[in-house]
Amino acid sequence: MEGLFDVLFSFSGILFLVALIGIGYLVGSGRERRHFSDLEERDRRHADFPVYDIDFIPPGMIPTNGELVMGQVVIAADYFKTFLSSWRTLVGGEMKSFVRMTERGKAEARLRMIEEARGKGARAVINVRFETSEIGGNVQVNQGRAMSEVLCYGTAIFD
Repeated sequence: MEGLFDVLFSFSGILFLVALIGIGYLVGSGRERRHFSDLEERDRRHADFPVYDIDFIPPGMIPTNGELVMGQVVIAADYFKTFLSSWRTLVGGEMKSFVRMTERGKAEARLRMIEEARGKGARAVINVRFETSEIGGNVQVNQGRAMSEVLCYGTAIFD
């Protein structure tokens, strides 16, 4: 009887792990879809606001002032993506889930920068740059979750 209990106990542990991964997938995918939808809607709202990656003032603009504006975000991968990435490192290749995470981070940081510039009454933002950093260290070594910080900054110009 004791052997049966041990088998059932270890089987319940496996089921618990599978349930955790499944919940991570469902919740994470839903949150990611909602975030991308929100990003698209906000991007449409700010489509008329000029953002340039050039380091000079565009022709026709005569600014009276300039000010640093920025947007920053930290995006974390859900448990499912972190679990799958640990397996992906065994065979190599592109980690598409982390690429999507970085795309979300860049879009969110850019929109936050635009929203800050608009809130201050800027006409445009020039010299836009992105910086990224990894937070949480090596996922395989410390069993942490993958997180990416994205900073978008530029010079808001005013009339």
